[in-house]
Amino acid sequence: MGCRIATRWPAFRGAGASQAGQSARNALTSATVGGISLVTRIRRGGFVFLTWRSDHGPRHVHVYRDGHLVVKWDLEHQKPMKGRATDRLRRLLDRLVRDGVL
Repeated sequence: MGCRIATRWPAFRGAGASQAGQSARNALTSATVGGISLVTRIRRGGFVFLTWRSDHGPRHVHVYRDGHLVVKWDLEHQKPMKGRATDRLRRLLDRLVRDGVL
């Protein structure tokens, strides 16, 4: 089983990414071990969204801005576990969930 560890998060260049006009600022990146994604990092609207495959329940996302945690968002119950989410951030979260990214 191979392990790939990156010190830098490269822009996602998966199938259809260029066709969708996805910029480096809106990059979807992940770390994989043996082809299984362990962590996903998404940048949108000045925020960084992080999810871990084997993280504790409920299913949630950590949202950062300028290197600081803004909110830990419960994806199952659509509410904050820690911090606060602005209306704008909630719209971003809703879009990422609707698009199947989170």
